Amino acid sequence: MTTAPVLSSGATSTPEPRPRWRGVLGTGAVVAAATLLVALHDPHQPGSYLSCPFLTLTGFACPGCGGLRAVHDLVHLDLAAAWAMNPLVVVFVPITIALWLVWLWRVARRRAAWQPGPRTIVGLAVLVVTFWVLRNVPVLASYLGPAAVG
Repeated sequence: MTTAPVLSSGATSTPEPRPRWRGVLGTGAVVAAATLLVALHDPHQPGSYLSCPFLTLTGFACPGCGGLRAVHDLVHLDLAAAWAMNPLVVVFVPITIALWLVWLWRVARRRAAWQPGPRTIVGLAVLVVTFWVLRNVPVLASYLGPAAVG
């Protein structure tokens, strides 16, 4: 049985935990592989991926409709086409990359992972639901995509 060393002040020191690289690098690898797949296999081609079940059943675009096409267009540096497919994805991709880089930095510095608070989660949910509703308003459909539905 080992015990933690006792410091001169009487407190015990515990060894620093090893960085948790698996989660951050695994997440990065999965997202990079999925992005590569979407970059190489064009979702603009009919039947290349499954269609959105919400769109198929209701005729309304969900917040993710056009997301694969937007990612494909972003990878190919066509910002206007990506925006026409799904503006929310265009806004969230750089934010998501920045958050992943912060996570990577925090793991490297052995700091606790950032966790969103309740206000952030509620705010994000309100934003997504608002986008969902507005993109199905006929007057706004041409601005909020996806272009194929609007």
